[in-house]
Amino acid sequence: MTDQNRPDRKAAIDRMIRVDQAGEFGATRIYAGQLAVMGTRGPNSQEIEGMAAQEAVHREKFDALMARRGVRPTALQPFWSAAGYALGAATALIGPKAAMACTAAVETEIDLHYSAQLDELEATNEDPELAGMIAEFREDEREHHAAAIAAGAEQAPAYPLLSGLIRAGCRAAIKVSEQI
Repeated sequence: MTDQNRPDRKAAIDRMIRVDQAGEFGATRIYAGQLAVMGTRGPNSQEIEGMAAQEAVHREKFDALMARRGVRPTALQPFWSAAGYALGAATALIGPKAAMACTAAVETEIDLHYSAQLDELEATNEDPELAGMIAEFREDEREHHAAAIAAGAEQAPAYPLLSGLIRAGCRAAIKVSEQI
């Protein structure tokens, strides 16, 4: 029996897929909230629209992978929908730099999360399809982080506090979505 076919490894892979899909879904909701407040003509709106489009593609690919492999989504998806939208809208209400601070914070945690998953998948040499998706999407997330920093994320009001809170929320969301 290959590692990927062992029940414990299948459960671990299913958790990766579930939480990654939830994260990509959450990202689309954050950007939707930001754009609802900022509109299409606000500072960084075009950049946010571009990032939102990439996140939507990521989500579609995880949705398809879940359907093909029979992985259940997180039961918390309705909560993440509302929470993501609220986070996006709230940061946009603070201002464009706070919206970018939100992106920088989220992408910092996603980069760490995806990197840990890749380390695990590469150490066992299992699931090249999932590893390839994660590697590709991680690069997009790193580009989003760099764009947010370039757009002044670190100049947002109370940036260290705002970033720290968002990052802690991301870590908690990851842990909860792996299980529920």
